[in-house]
Amino acid sequence: MGPLQIKELLQQTPDAKSVTLKGWVRTKRESKNAIFIALNDGSTIHNIQAVAAPGQFSAELLLTVTTGSCLKITGQLVASQGSGQAVEVKIDDIFVYGTADVDSYPLQPKRHSLEFLREIAHLRPRTNTFGAILRIRHSLAFAVHQYFNEKGFFYLHTPIITASDAEGAGEMFRVTTLDLDKLPRTDEGVINFKEDFFGREANLTVSGQLEGELGAMALSKIYTFGPTFRAENSNTTRHLAEFWMIEPEMAFFELEDNMELAEDFVKYVIRYALENCKDDLAFLENRLAEEDKNKPQNERSIPLLEKLNFVVENAFERLTYTEAIDILLKSKPHKEKKFQYPVGWGIDLSSEHERYLVEKHFKKPVILTNYPREIKSFYMKLDDDGKTVRAMDVLFPGIGEIIGGSQREDNYEKLLERVHEVGIDPEVIWWYLETRKFGTAPHSGFGLGFERLVLFVTGMSNIRDVIPFPRYPKSAEF
Repeated sequence: MGPLQIKELLQQTPDAKSVTLKGWVRTKRESKNAIFIALNDGSTIHNIQAVAAPGQFSAELLLTVTTGSCLKITGQLVASQGSGQAVEVKIDDIFVYGTADVDSYPLQPKRHSLEFLREIAHLRPRTNTFGAILRIRHSLAFAVHQYFNEKGFFYLHTPIITASDAEGAGEMFRVTTLDLDKLPRTDEGVINFKEDFFGREANLTVSGQLEGELGAMALSKIYTFGPTFRAENSNTTRHLAEFWMIEPEMAFFELEDNMELAEDFVKYVIRYALENCKDDLAFLENRLAEEDKNKPQNERSIPLLEKLNFVVENAFERLTYTEAIDILLKSKPHKEKKFQYPVGWGIDLSSEHERYLVEKHFKKPVILTNYPREIKSFYMKLDDDGKTVRAMDVLFPGIGEIIGGSQREDNYEKLLERVHEVGIDPEVIWWYLETRKFGTAPHSGFGLGFERLVLFVTGMSNIRDVIPFPRYPKSAEF
C-alpha cells in the first residue's frame, strides 16, 4: 500500500513512531538550531514540517534539498514545536529521488501570476492554488457519479467521434485519415469523404445528448460525463476548445421534473464539495479575498463560501422567459441605460441580464423557462402557443447560466418540421428521428459544462485555470 500520505500523517497522534514521507520540497530554511523542510505530496493543501539537527547531514546532501526536489524522509512523528500544525517529523534519514536546479526551477516560494502558470502547466499542479483546484475537481467528479448512481441512473458512454452536430453551430473539429496533400475529390471538385476512414465526414462531438436520448428511450434514466469539443475561435475567460459535459437524459420526465432534478443535482454536488474540501475551499476563499482588496468595492466578489451556501440553502426561483423580460424592462439599470446590451422579447439574454435577476432582483438562483423557439435548439419541445419551447436555464450568481436543458420534442412530425426549418439534413440524423416513430415518450434532459461548475465552486475567474491542460485557440502545448 505504500507510505501514509501527508494528509493522513497530519491527523496521527505524535507518539514518536517511525514514519516515511515522500513528496516535494516546498521550502527549506536553516537556522543555527535546526534545519526545516516543508514537504508536500499533493494529498492536502497543508505541508508537513520535517526537522533535522545542524550537522546531521552533509553539506553536499543539503545542497540537493531545494524547492522542487523530491525526497523520501524517514523519521519519528513528534509533537510540533511550532504553530499551525500538531505534528512534525524528526528526521533520521533523507533520500533524494530527484533534485530541482535552484536557478532554473520556475516555482519559487513567491506568488506567481496565473498567466505565467499557464505557460508551465506541467508544473502548476504543484502550487497551492492548482493543487486545491484539482482536488476540488476530483471531488466534484466523484459526487456527479455518486449522485446519479444513488438516483438509479445508468452511465452511458456516448461517442467522441460523430457525424452529427447536436447544437447545429457547425464549429466542430474534423476527424480524418485523408492525406491533406493529396485530397481525393469528386468529379465536381469537392473532397470525396467516401474514401475517408468512416466513409463520410466525421467530427469530434460537441455533445453526447442525441445519443444519450437513445439510451434513455431504453434504460429510462441515463447520464453521460465525457469530453466534448468546439472549434470556436474564442479567447474569452469562459470558453475552451476541449471541455467535459454532464448530460442526463430521462424518459417520462417533463419540464417540471427536469427542473426538480437539475436543482437537486447541483445542490448535491456543491454540498459534497463544501463537506469534503473544507481546507481547499478556505484557501481559495482567502486567495479571492486578497485579490479583491485591490478592487473597488462595487467590483468585489461575493465571498466564496457565502456564494456556495447561497446556492445550497435557497430554493431556486422559477419563472418564464417572458416574465424575466418584463422584470428587466422595468428594472432600474434598463431605465437608466446601464445595461450594455438591449432588452426586448426575443433576445438571447446576456450574462449581465441573468446576473441581475439572480443577484439583484430575486437574490437567489433562478430557473428560466419557455424561451422563444428562434433562439433555442431544434430538439426542444414546442409549447402550445407555437412561439416558445419547453426550455430551461439555471442561473447562478457571478456566472449567469450554468445549466441548459429542455423537454425534448417527442412528436415525429413536429421534430421533422423543425429539422427542415433549421436546415439540418434529416438523412444525417435518421436514427434520432426514428425514436419518435417507434414507441415515443415524453423525455427531458440538460447539460452542465463541468468546467463551468468547477469555475463556480473554486471562485476562479478564468476557465483555463480549472482544467489541468487547457485547449484554446493557438494552444495545445501540453
